[in-house]
Amino acid sequence: MMRSMFSGVSGLKVHQTKMDVIGNNISNVNTVGFKSSSVSFSDVFYQTTQSASGPNAATGTTGRNAMQIGLGSNVAAITTSVGTTGASQRTDNPFDVMIEGDGFFIVNYGGSNYFTKAGSFGIDAYGTLCTPAGASVMGWQVDDNDPSKTVADTVSPLNIMSPENMYAEPQATTGVYISGNIDSKDTQIASNATGKMVNISFYDNMGHSYKADFRVRQSDDATNRYGIDILDVKDETGKSIFVNEEVSADGNVTYGPSGITSVQLGDVTFNATVDTTTGEVTMSAGNVPLEFNGATGAFVRVGSGTGDDTNNSVTFTIGGTAAGGASPFRPIDVDFSKITMYSNSGNSTLEATKGKLDGTGAGRQVGNLTGISIDGSGKIYGRYDNGESRLLGQIAVATFSNPAGLEAIGNSMFAATQNSGDFDGIGQDPTQGGGSLTTGVLEMSNVDLSQQFTDMITTQRGFQANSRIITTSDSLLEELINLKR
Repeated sequence: MMRSMFSGVSGLKVHQTKMDVIGNNISNVNTVGFKSSSVSFSDVFYQTTQSASGPNAATGTTGRNAMQIGLGSNVAAITTSVGTTGASQRTDNPFDVMIEGDGFFIVNYGGSNYFTKAGSFGIDAYGTLCTPAGASVMGWQVDDNDPSKTVADTVSPLNIMSPENMYAEPQATTGVYISGNIDSKDTQIASNATGKMVNISFYDNMGHSYKADFRVRQSDDATNRYGIDILDVKDETGKSIFVNEEVSADGNVTYGPSGITSVQLGDVTFNATVDTTTGEVTMSAGNVPLEFNGATGAFVRVGSGTGDDTNNSVTFTIGGTAAGGASPFRPIDVDFSKITMYSNSGNSTLEATKGKLDGTGAGRQVGNLTGISIDGSGKIYGRYDNGESRLLGQIAVATFSNPAGLEAIGNSMFAATQNSGDFDGIGQDPTQGGGSLTTGVLEMSNVDLSQQFTDMITTQRGFQANSRIITTSDSLLEELINLKR
């Protein structure tokens, strides 16, 4: 009878353990990335009162089975259902990320790497991507030799909002193209008329904006040949770059030439002369030829050339230096090949666009970080108010041969164990093996309440039944004691 009581006690213990696991599962039903656990029981030790024996032909006896009495149950395993994905919860937060697949986010807490399915991330004071518990999200850094790629090397914290990532460097304009149509009957473009004006916008190396005033007029000798000259170049405040304006203590304004004295278009140099009284700029005479086919109106060439020469563009260069240093300006390739000479009711339309025909060379101003996005491969991009998008890093994930062997340490984090498999320190691309990341979505707990409540009922009944073993055995012992009376 003592054995039955001890068996009942062991039954109470294992069912209490199972109830503890169920309670933990239910309490985490709304915990982001939580993985539920289940308990398995096993019998423990058997007392053999009679060993098994085989049949004996000599004595004519048959074989007999062993007689064994079990001594209760034990907890065989507490298994975490890591492979079961929880429900998706939409948050629209760009830093909330869900893993589609078997991978785990790699986080660093207290100098050690851990793993989690909870993708509720944020940014700390240093601009590092982190978890609510204060662990740094780990990943790969941008390749210094190719800013469009990351280096799959030892994972490190993703400091995506570091001071250098808060802005995008400016870039000088290196290409412009002019499009539109010149009508040879347009009186405005006659050789002795005002001419058709084209404002070419561009940036220097520091992101300052400028406009160059180009003028197109017809040549004296033919209706299909035109001349291009430059009238002025102005900065973003509307002041000429050729003029140095000074204001004396008594408020008098004087003008003089700046350090920039000339510009060049193709092989023609335009020198600037400044009126010291009015500040008006006069450019030296000269023009760059622009020629069309007189029979079809198609573009032929720009710049010096004859016969079969087909120069589509000329180089616009600003000479001199600014403030005595190196010139902030880059040579600009100005393409005229998209201009036609068709009839248009006597009206000409010309428009300049920053950038070459292939979309490169437009340049840009300095940009401030306005937003961050994460794509399906974990690459993090910064968006800037100058239109640039720049790669800032990539989230790496880790996979294990036996995810259920990971050890839960709290804060929705797991640690690698000898039975889970090792982490190589590098990780892998989230898309490897068909996985991906989804932003603005969180993986919720995978706890199935219907299963938990069912397990709770069977666990309660098992606990009650084991308690009855103890009370019944106690009653038997009481009857035994009463034999003495």
